This record gives sequence, structure tokens and C-alpha cells, in this order.
Amino acid sequence: MARTPDPRAERLLRLLGLGYRARQVVVGVEQVRSALKAGKVACVVVAADVSPRAEEKVVRLAAGRGVPLLPGPSAEAIGARLGRPGVMVAGVLDRALAHGLADASRGDAPLEA
Repeated sequence: MARTPDPRAERLLRLLGLGYRARQVVVGVEQVRSALKAGKVACVVVAADVSPRAEEKVVRLAAGRGVPLLPGPSAEAIGARLGRPGVMVAGVLDRALAHGLADASRGDAPLEA
């Protein structure tokens, strides 16, 4: 499992992993776009090294629909935490989880869950 030295990124990855196992997170450009179009996404976590394709297709759609975008660590780190190859974007379906991720990305939440 890829480890990240940033405690905020580590907390974000832990929460994202929990949400993924609970089926409250969708990953990949097409799945996130589909969930965005259906109005199901509370926020989108965007990898630090997002590809131009993912940025064009997901980031612009999310911004246009007023869905918050959260900066994440590298696609490799996100993918490693979710047991998948590199993940450029992840759509969070659960509002409470989205709030927790937003707090983690800002550093407002305690570092230990």
C-alpha cells in the first residue's frame, strides 16, 4: 500500500477507502461522469496528477453542476488505497462522507479517526 507523508492526505485516503468499501464512492472518469449527470455526487476527489482527459470530462462537469472539487494525492496513491490501478477522479455519493473528506483536505478534522 502506498504511504503518503502528509497526514491530511493520509486521512483523506483512509476516509475514501472506507467509503469505497461501503459502496459510497465511484471511481473512474465514466462512472463519475454518469453519477454527476444523475445528480448523485456530493463531491469529487481529484488526483494531484489528473490527466487532461479526466480534467476535461469530469472536473468541468462537476464545476458546472456546483459539485465541490477536493484536491487529492497522486492517482497512484488513491488507486493503491482502493486496490485499483491509478485513480484520477473519485465521486463521493454520501454527503456526510463528503463533509468529512472536505474537513480532512482542509486539515480541520483531527488526524486520527
